Amino acid sequence: MINVDVCRAQFPALNQTIDGINPVFFDGPGGSHPSQAVLDAIVGYLSTSSANLGGAYFSSRQTEQTMREAREAAKDLYHAKDANEIVFGANATSLSFMMSRVLSKTWEKGDEIIVTALDHYSNVSPWVIEAEKAGVIVHQVRVNEADCTLDFEHLSSLVNKKTRLFACSYASNVTGSIVDIKAAVKVLKSKSNALSYIDAVHIAPHQLIDVQALDCDFLVSSAYKYFGPHLGVLFAKIQHWEALQPDKVAPAKDINPNRWETGTQNYEAMAGLMVAIDYISSLADVEGKSRREKLEIAYQCVAQYEHELSRVFLDKIKAYPQITLYGIADDARLNERTPTFSFSVEGVRPRAVSEFFGEQHVCLWDGHFYAQGLIEQLGLSESGGVVRVGFMHYNTIDEIKKFFVLLDAFLEKKRLV
Repeated sequence: MINVDVCRAQFPALNQTIDGINPVFFDGPGGSHPSQAVLDAIVGYLSTSSANLGGAYFSSRQTEQTMREAREAAKDLYHAKDANEIVFGANATSLSFMMSRVLSKTWEKGDEIIVTALDHYSNVSPWVIEAEKAGVIVHQVRVNEADCTLDFEHLSSLVNKKTRLFACSYASNVTGSIVDIKAAVKVLKSKSNALSYIDAVHIAPHQLIDVQALDCDFLVSSAYKYFGPHLGVLFAKIQHWEALQPDKVAPAKDINPNRWETGTQNYEAMAGLMVAIDYISSLADVEGKSRREKLEIAYQCVAQYEHELSRVFLDKIKAYPQITLYGIADDARLNERTPTFSFSVEGVRPRAVSEFFGEQHVCLWDGHFYAQGLIEQLGLSESGGVVRVGFMHYNTIDEIKKFFVLLDAFLEKKRLV
């Protein structure tokens, strides 16, 4: 079980005061906070080891070691077969744009790709842009509006022998809906030779990732969503790194995986990534096990605690008839969602809600969160999207109770105006 007090003590952002108030961070889906250990690792690298690769001196060798260890840590997080299946980049969006340019070179006019209405558009626009250039047909999988889950029947109807790529989020950054990626990949492989490109940015802090079990071809995340620095982490099966050709400067060595990492990399972020992953594994609070084994236990603990937070939120939100919640609202289906909740208040624009809470130093978001297809399908574009509240394992039940006290105050204020 998560000891939330012990966790919170490790995060400076959670222990600050603004205008004498301890802020509440319900903006986890937009980015988590790093622990002090992560900050120390970043500063430690920059203080002692800042150098490029390939030098004949100590700090260059230390940088090479940092990169190797970061790849090993990412391999364990993803359960990749080999650390060389991991490539680093600026962020998930930049890596996806890179791969869209690379993979589109293998497409021909009349080919087809599939994206989804559930996705953040960092996993839609890169593919659509390249498809338009190549004369490739783009299909978008619908969402089941009742619970904001992916429409698997529609997905299955779209896959055929011309399908070259399926790009899909592992979980919605708006509604928290988790996609059964393993089942989706099976559908894809049963009807095509298409590649699967999975956006795991939102799910990474909430659920264990296993690329071998998923059998996906590519999977990407951003470390700042799981208590680390800004760093993109991309997995691909080793045969894809070997077969595909990156855009690279001519003198750079043609060696995987480094040939995919253009320019000087963010080595200090890699130092922070290792510590962030080790922080997650430490939540298992066990000895004598591998990092991957600890991660398996840790994520079970995270899920157990986050389900508790979700139950409290879902139970309380039901008392507000003027609020519409989007996504899975059934306690029995918490395994199908993350603790991210989006809603609208009747007659109130989402921005008004987030501004009120912001004045009280409760941090939450409003808008479309770059999930344009979902917001359009739900008919919420003109009204300003939704209000989003997202919990991490370092949030507390008391914070949720404070949210509802403030929500009551907001609704009373609106009633009196």
